[in-house]
Amino acid sequence: MRLTDGLRTVALLEAAKGAVVLLVGLGLFSLIHQDVQAFAERLVLHTHLNPAAHYPHIFLDLSRQITDTRLWQLATAATAYSLVRFTEAYGLWHRRRWGQWFAALSGAIYIPIELVELVKRPDWISVGALLLNTAIVGFMAYSLYRENLDRSINER
Repeated sequence: MRLTDGLRTVALLEAAKGAVVLLVGLGLFSLIHQDVQAFAERLVLHTHLNPAAHYPHIFLDLSRQITDTRLWQLATAATAYSLVRFTEAYGLWHRRRWGQWFAALSGAIYIPIELVELVKRPDWISVGALLLNTAIVGFMAYSLYRENLDRSINER
């Protein structure tokens, strides 16, 4: 795999993350001035979850407490996060050095959090997230190293 192919693969992953979060944000915007609790109850029943079970119960309790202001805040945060992911994807797709640095640093921020999560509740999702994120950070470091090496060779 060429370096450009790897960068574009990571760019597609980041763009997909941005798209998913943007859709969630738009969904939150659509809930403003709506009965969020009724929506949450329909969602729990539609997915055939037991409303008295632990996690569905927590979800339903939270839905009772949510306000339009909080929905605006969450939707705005989701939109901002998606813009960050799209910006990173653009930088990687076009092989911009700042995009590579951005991807390496933004990925590295999550590694300690993922390690703590893995220690608290080890499962395959935590292991997979940690491995994927570590691989991306390592690849970004490698791509930056290669570009520095190529620059120094070309300057000679």
